[in-house]
Amino acid sequence: MPQPTSPTPQTQKEARGEIERWKPLFEKLLARFDGALALQLADGSSSNFGNAVLAQPGFALHLRDPQVLRTLLLGQDPLRFADAYFRGALDVDGDFFAALSLKDYLHSLQLTLLDRLRVLMRLLGSASGVRASGPGCDRLAADTVRSHSRPENRDAIAFHYDLSNDFYALWLDASMVYSCAYFERPDMTLEQAQQAKLDHICRKLQLRTGERFMDIGCGWGALILHAAQHYGVQAHGITLSERQFALARARIQCAGLEGQVTVELQDYRDVPGKACFDKIASVGMFEHVGLKNLPQYFDTVHRLLRPEGLFLNHGITHDEEGWGDALSSRFINRYVFPDGELDTVSNIQCAMERSQFEILDLEGLRPHYALTLREWVRRLDLQHAQALHHVNESTYRIWRLYMAASALEFESGELGVYQILSTPRANAANMLPISRRHMYPSPTEATGP
Repeated sequence: MPQPTSPTPQTQKEARGEIERWKPLFEKLLARFDGALALQLADGSSSNFGNAVLAQPGFALHLRDPQVLRTLLLGQDPLRFADAYFRGALDVDGDFFAALSLKDYLHSLQLTLLDRLRVLMRLLGSASGVRASGPGCDRLAADTVRSHSRPENRDAIAFHYDLSNDFYALWLDASMVYSCAYFERPDMTLEQAQQAKLDHICRKLQLRTGERFMDIGCGWGALILHAAQHYGVQAHGITLSERQFALARARIQCAGLEGQVTVELQDYRDVPGKACFDKIASVGMFEHVGLKNLPQYFDTVHRLLRPEGLFLNHGITHDEEGWGDALSSRFINRYVFPDGELDTVSNIQCAMERSQFEILDLEGLRPHYALTLREWVRRLDLQHAQALHHVNESTYRIWRLYMAASALEFESGELGVYQILSTPRANAANMLPISRRHMYPSPTEATGP
């Protein structure tokens, strides 16, 4: 695997000098950090900081550029800290999830005026910023999405999903489901949990043989294939990702389902017709729509769905209303999902009701997504060397960090994920079973694939 440029003796000397100069202030600033960390140099020397109650640091920040210390202390911008990690200016050894706890600590840290003056005086006469080092310093940040126009959404989807099918295949399940799994039992494998999620959606939608089913944002085709193979529907999927489209089409052909399953490279706004589908699902897609476009999105689904049909919207939500300029939103839009915007689940339901949908069922899957993301990170870590055949080191690090940080945000409740089952309000004679029992497999079915 490619390695960042080895520090020279002079660079190591500079780093040691930096630590000594900043150590008193560093100790003061990290005194309340609920943990312990080590700053480690290339020559093996290190200094420990944080809560002295802990005997051993849970992780080490391995400095490859002495100016990273300024990134940590000046400005307290965790995005600059993340960028240094992406570019190989520092590494994280040990518990990666524990290291991410620095994010909230640094963001909430308040420097006194005296400490700010001390930082400023130390910086006088020295260059600021972090030098890029290591391979893969290109393609870090995405273009800004402003209006969620068709070209912007297409480019944003390409930025994330057209990265490499082979890269995603290294750490996703065999069906390549890139959304929250459904762990019916704690001992389930990721493969079993993703199959359970696909089946859970099909059960909620009460899919029947011969029905026309649409998946908006179908990814690599897992749901449309599952619905056709196990429920006998005529399935159609759309995606904006060219690489997802190509692989989904190949998988349909491989399964011999060309006459039953179709996929199209298409924006949801451009799907023609009215009352064309009995059932519609959207899994992990509406987060890309843009909050101001939600009325158009739900109106489009309403137009395409038959009056007696069912619509399941599965997506991530936020614990605060709107999509402000928070640290997490800036990180996601800069490095991961350029068009991503989240809102509270209550606001999403209101938007659906304004588009004349009746809410039939709401299920929160937040713990399931935390488990899913931790498993993705574990599998990605195991495939580090293989991943570098498909992406550069910086991209690998971005995906590792974004998924680990997301797992922590689901665990804390900052992020949520909900399946909202609905029907057009015109469906006054809704024939959905009166209980939720139909959504769950019998004991004999629950053994998993």
